Amino acid sequence: MTEIAAIAACAVLAALAVFQIALIAGAPIGRFAWGGQHDVLPPRLRSGSAFSILLYVVFAIVLLERAGLVTVFGAAFAQTAGWVLFGYFVLGIVMNGISRSRPERSVMVPVCVLLAVLVLLVNLG
Repeated sequence: MTEIAAIAACAVLAALAVFQIALIAGAPIGRFAWGGQHDVLPPRLRSGSAFSILLYVVFAIVLLERAGLVTVFGAAFAQTAGWVLFGYFVLGIVMNGISRSRPERSVMVPVCVLLAVLVLLVNLG
């Protein structure tokens, strides 16, 4: 079950990376991210989207390591980082939930809930 949850979380992170790539490319979907104030992201937020992709890669490695599928950082780091990720996604639920952007709230809150549950399953496995 832990491996399946980790792989599912990685799939969600990959989908988010594709979303961020679209934002970087200028797709008019900014209302779903970064507070929803821009349809097309300005350069500073596009840089934030690029950084987000790098974070998603690190998150995926941590989850895969936590599930015992890869060894990169070491078990102690992965264990701590796994719980930090859980807290990060719980915080994401709150932060997206208070967004002024209705599209961001309606899409990103469920995504963060799903990721929080998957990360919890990985950490408990």
